[in-house]
Amino acid sequence: MKKTLLACALLGSLAATSAQAATVVGFKVGGDYWNADTEGTFAQKGQAQQEFDYSSSSQGSIWVAIEHPIPLVPNLKIRENRLDADGKATLAGDRVFSGDVTTASNLSNTDFVLYYELLDNDIVALDLGAAYKKMHGSFRVHQISPSGVVGAYSQKDLSDGVVMAYANAEVGIPGLGLYGFADVMQGVDESSVYDYQLGLGWQFDGVALDTKLRVGYRDFNFDVNNFDGVTANMQFKGYFAGVELVF
Repeated sequence: MKKTLLACALLGSLAATSAQAATVVGFKVGGDYWNADTEGTFAQKGQAQQEFDYSSSSQGSIWVAIEHPIPLVPNLKIRENRLDADGKATLAGDRVFSGDVTTASNLSNTDFVLYYELLDNDIVALDLGAAYKKMHGSFRVHQISPSGVVGAYSQKDLSDGVVMAYANAEVGIPGLGLYGFADVMQGVDESSVYDYQLGLGWQFDGVALDTKLRVGYRDFNFDVNNFDGVTANMQFKGYFAGVELVF
C-alpha cells in the first residue's frame, strides 16, 4: 500500500501540469543488446556480504509502449530486462559453504512505467512519470569439491519490487535524424537502486513507421538491505546497441 500511494502521488503531481503531446494512439516496440560488466556482493540477512569474481556477459531488454491523447491518463511502457551473471569465490570456513563456490546471480526484472509527455517536438522531447521495477530473479551459490564436482547449493529468490521515479529526455538536430537521449529510473523506497541509460540515436522516418537505431551506456545498480531477506550491492554496467520501431 505504501508503494502504491507513493507512485500515485508522483503521477498525480505530473497530471496537474502535463500537456499531452500525442494526437493519435501510437505504439513503440524495441530491444537492446547489452554487453555488461558485473561486480558486487550479496548475502542472506544477518550474514557478512561476500564478493564474487564475475565474468562479463551479454544482457538484453525488450519493451513496448502505448501513447495516447487522453488528458490526465498516463502513457504506459513495459520493459523486460534480463540480467544474469556467473561468478566464483573462495569462502572462509565459518559460512554455510566453504572453499570454492560458484554463483548464478539473476537480477532479471520487469519495469512497469506510467508517464506523461511534457514536450514532444523535433528539438526536445521530455517524459516524466513513475515506475515499479518488479524483480523476478535469484541468488544461487553452488559448492565445488576439490575435484571440481558441483555439489550442494543454496538459493534465495527475489520477488519484491522497487518504486522508482522515471524521466526520459531527447535532444535532436532537426533534419538530420540525430539525437541524444537519457533514460533515468531512480528508486524512491530503495534510494540506492537506479537504472540509467545515456546515448545517441538515429531516426529514419517511414510511411507506416519510424525506425530508431540506438547506441549508448547503461548502468544498473542494485544496492539493498533486507530485500526479500537479502542484502546486496550489485552493479551491471556497459555499452549497448538497439533498435526501436515507432508506429
